This record gives sequence, structure tokens and C-alpha cells, in this order.
Amino acid sequence: MNGSVLSPGVASFILFSVFFVLMAVRVPVAFALGLACLPILLVEPRLSAMTLMSETFNAYNSFILLAVPFFLLTANLMNVGGITERLLKLSRTMVGHFPGGLAQINVVLSLFFAGISGSSTADAASQSKIFIEAQRREGYDDSFSVAITAVSSVLAVIIPPSILMIVWGGVLSVSIGALFLAGILPGLLLVAVQMATVHAYAKSRNYPTYPRATFIEFLKSLAVSVPALMTPVIIIGGKIFGWFTATESAAVAVLYAGALSIFVYREVDFKGVLRALSDTGKFASVTLFCVGTASAFGWLMAYYKIPEALLSGVSAWGMNWVTTGLFIAFVFLVVGCFLDAIPAIIIVGTILQPIAAAANIDPVHFAMIGIVSLAFGLVTPPYGLCLMICCKIAEMRLADVLKDTMLMLLPMIGVLLLVIVWPQLVLFLPGLISPEYLK
Repeated sequence: MNGSVLSPGVASFILFSVFFVLMAVRVPVAFALGLACLPILLVEPRLSAMTLMSETFNAYNSFILLAVPFFLLTANLMNVGGITERLLKLSRTMVGHFPGGLAQINVVLSLFFAGISGSSTADAASQSKIFIEAQRREGYDDSFSVAITAVSSVLAVIIPPSILMIVWGGVLSVSIGALFLAGILPGLLLVAVQMATVHAYAKSRNYPTYPRATFIEFLKSLAVSVPALMTPVIIIGGKIFGWFTATESAAVAVLYAGALSIFVYREVDFKGVLRALSDTGKFASVTLFCVGTASAFGWLMAYYKIPEALLSGVSAWGMNWVTTGLFIAFVFLVVGCFLDAIPAIIIVGTILQPIAAAANIDPVHFAMIGIVSLAFGLVTPPYGLCLMICCKIAEMRLADVLKDTMLMLLPMIGVLLLVIVWPQLVLFLPGLISPEYLK
């Protein structure tokens, strides 16, 4: 930029060097992003340390981000209100008789929970408390129990309503309704792949199974669970059919979950509500603080035109849309190992967007390649937040669960490749229900 003291190359070197050094000494990601901006802000005469504050708070001037705490509160109200327990019983009647019954239930409950919370970290924390000790008692290997709990928790960022979809739509101006629809089929494919993986493990290691539930037992569990299962229908349907915005649908979901917990299931008390509010505040503050500092980091990159410098080299490669999709997935897979998904979207997503557009990749297709790729980063070291949460609760070392985790990710890579080479997998439902969402 004319008049700047630092060139784009020097500025990017300082930004990323300071960031990775801070990460290496275990400074939290949100703080590392903000602190990495300070050296440049202090050196550059046209900028000041106050720029960090102003750009961080500018990121919060977004109505769409209000959906984040609302979705988290919906999930927490369901946990304290006994709704999760009812969904657990329904999952048991559906898949408990499959090989590795309890692990199969783990995956299906993650599917249900994903349609409510939108947060993989919340899913990992709640599922670990429910399943890891229970699977130990039934003879499952500890590494398998932790791995399947962590891997199934990533469904929450792919199956709508996903917090990553909300952030992606807000930052990169993509229809959130289209993203909600686009995530359904890849999410269900990942569920099928995870259940098949559990089946293979259960057969090879002789894991236990439950007696098949009768059809009457299934219907009873379904009847009790139907009100809870209506939550994702309200969230997704309200957004798609224009009844609410994404934020309004999240607020309606909070009211619905509260009404279910208090008036229908009648299991929540005042202390439970306070606990739900407290947990929501903790998760939402971490998530949104990351959004703010990542936005300041991204603004500084744009100030020095660093993305343009990076893109000038990549554009010369002459890639078609398939190789571009593979390149995008590779970048997000690598970045996701070191960086939380939200700052990765804000920083890397904005850099890669012009490359995807130049290759004629639909914005919704590009978004799903990015989101599915970033989901892997939640269970891959050194970041691997969901895996670390599960290991912490199970009191296990990360190294002890890596083998099973990596084995479970291999078939999931197949789904990612399918998302890349077969765009209709993600574009079919948006095109069928609301064609105006696409391009």
C-alpha cells in the first residue's frame, strides 16, 4: 500500500511469525491473533494500537452473530431439560441392536444433537460425559471410545444449523439458507460412514450389542422425542421458507427449547436455567472473541494487500475446477490443524474466495468444501480441540488415541473427495427447494 513503511512480504512475515511463535508457547488462538497484529500497528505511522480495538469491535457489529449464543443456549437448555436423555433412548431403539450398539448410539445422538446446537465443541463435551465411561464399562477400548466420540462430534459443524455456516455466510456473503440445505446430504453420508466404521470395529473386536427394540418401544420413544426433533425443523424450515432470519430462527429455537424443558418435559429448575446460561456465556465468549481478533488480523492483511500477493502466484497455475477444489480442501485441511475454524474462515476463506470464483466453483459448493475440510481440524493435532476435550474428560493422552482417530478419518476423507468432485451432492437440495439461493 502506498505510503506504508512495511511491504506486503515483510508485513505477512511479521504477522504469521509472531502468531505461530505465540501458538507454540500455548497462547490461546484468539489472543495470539490479536497480539500478532500489535508489532505492525506500533511500527506503521498511519495505524495505532487502537486500530486493533476498533477492528475487533467492528466485527461484532453484525446482527447475524447473535445467532451463535442463541444456538448454544438452545443446546444447553435441551441438556438440562432432559431432552438429550429422550433422544438417547430413541437412538437406542433405532440402532442399539447393530454391532457395537453403544458406539452406534453415540453417532446417532451426535446427528440429533448436531441439528440443535451447531457447535462441535459443545457436542464433544456433552457426549464425552455421557458415553466414554459407559463404553468403558461395556468393554470398549478407551482409544476407540474417545476417537468415535470426538469424530462424531464434528457432525455439528456440517449438519445445519452450523455456527460455521453462519460465520461463513456473514463473512463471505453467502446465503445461510442455502448452506443449511447444502450440509444435509454430506452430513448424512458422514453419519453412514461413521456407523460403517463402528460396525467394522465391533466385528473385529467383538464389541457388545443390545437386544433389538420392539416396534412398539420405538414408537413410544419416537412419540416422546418428536417435540425435541421439531427444533431443527423450526430452525432450518423457518430460515429456508422466509419465516425468520437465521438470528430470529435461533431466538425462536431458544423459546421453543425453553418451553419444552419447562412446560412439556418439566425437568428443568431455576438452577438448571442458570447453568445453561452460564455454559452458553462461556462457549459464546470464546467463539465470538475469536471472531473479533481474527477480523482484525484479516483487516491488516487486506490493508497490506497480502491476499492479492498470494493469489497472483496461485492464479498462474491454471487449475481447473476439480484441481482448484482439491487445492482449497488441502489448504483448509492444513490450516485446520493449527487454527480454529472460525478465524480460518475469516482469514483463509477470504483469500481463497477469488480463486474459487475464477474456477467457476459455486459459492455454496466452495463453502461446503471449506467447512467439511475444517471439520477434520477439530480432531487432528496439534489443534484438534474436540479430540483434546474428549481426551481431557477420559483422562487419556492424545498420543494414545491418535491411531484409532486417524483410521476413522480415512473413510471420511472419501466423503470430502465426493463433495469436491460431485457438486450436486451439496447443490441438489438448495437447487431443488430454493434455486434462487445459488449464484
